[in-house]
Amino acid sequence: MPRALWLLIIGMAVNTIGSSFLWPLNTIYIHNQLGKSLSVAGLVLMLNSGANVIGNLAGGYLFDKIGGYKTILSGILISLFSLSGLTFWHGWPQYVFFLIIAGFGAGMIFPAMYAMAGSVWKEGGRKTFNALYVASNLGVAIGTASAGVVADYSFQLIFLANTIMYLIFLVIAVLGYKRITADTKQSKGHDETVIGIKSRANFHALLILSMSYLLCWIPYSQWSTTVASFTQEIGISLSKYSLLWTINGALIVLGQPLLNGMLKLVLKSIKQQIIIGIGIFIVSFWVLSQAESFSGFLAAMAILTIAEMFVWPAVPTIAFDLAPKGREGFYQGIINSTATGGRMIGPLLGGVIVDLYSMGTLFIILIVLFMMAILAILVYDRKLKTAVTNAVQGQV
Repeated sequence: MPRALWLLIIGMAVNTIGSSFLWPLNTIYIHNQLGKSLSVAGLVLMLNSGANVIGNLAGGYLFDKIGGYKTILSGILISLFSLSGLTFWHGWPQYVFFLIIAGFGAGMIFPAMYAMAGSVWKEGGRKTFNALYVASNLGVAIGTASAGVVADYSFQLIFLANTIMYLIFLVIAVLGYKRITADTKQSKGHDETVIGIKSRANFHALLILSMSYLLCWIPYSQWSTTVASFTQEIGISLSKYSLLWTINGALIVLGQPLLNGMLKLVLKSIKQQIIIGIGIFIVSFWVLSQAESFSGFLAAMAILTIAEMFVWPAVPTIAFDLAPKGREGFYQGIINSTATGGRMIGPLLGGVIVDLYSMGTLFIILIVLFMMAILAILVYDRKLKTAVTNAVQGQV
């Protein structure tokens, strides 16, 4: 891997360590510390994720216009402002204000990093995005392992630790990313009509892929919201809950390289990989629906981790392959905003369903959403080859 990609991998790990101090505990803090209902907690996280969606789109757009370095730097500075505020003012409603700003700043960073990584090592293919995914989960493992222990002592230190990690990320970005350049020039020498039709077909495929991604993230987000609160109700400590996320990250760091080699031998396409992964998601949520003790949640998390290793790195890989030249940032922005959209809808939807009905009803609905996601993946690329073939034949 090129040196530039290693710098991005290190930055991704540091970034995720910082954010992992906070995001798994948001619902617990709002519900238990600030005394708000699950529905209110879901609404707050919805606002945070909504700002993150806007940040994703802005970050992808700015990557194509001003480059990755300036985009990432802007996102870090905005995040630092909000996290510094949270360190000193984390009551109600200040918590909501700073959390929204933090969502926007963090949202700008991810599509720029993914697009930059794909551009600096194009021949790497899925290896590039797998590397960022593993780095991200290494950060999750380290951050969540520390968060539960720190939160049991003082929630205020959680905000301070997050701020310190972003300061380190800022130093890495300033010293390491300024010289990283990505080729986003429009390709030449191809018929413009064919390129235009292919671009429209690719964008159509991206939208369907994004819909499937959204449907997967709505259930996944329950682990840091309704499921997190439920673990507290049945007497599982914060440190044990955070341990689940530590195990999640550790399994990915250790297992993703082994899984990559196996998938290349067994599966013919990334599409098959995603479908199988969503099927494993369904199994994990069925196990979760039966869990009544820490061991049950641990088993569900282990299965969930296998599922996400199939799905999460595969989706941005497809998005990068679909992106026309000069639109890599925009396509990554769409995909990242879709994941954030799932995190935006999920907490509110889950909180309302649990408040009105029960956790059992929620699990049934989540499994149905996964089934719908499989249907979307089955058809997302149906028009791609047809559109290009018809365009070429029409010019013969």
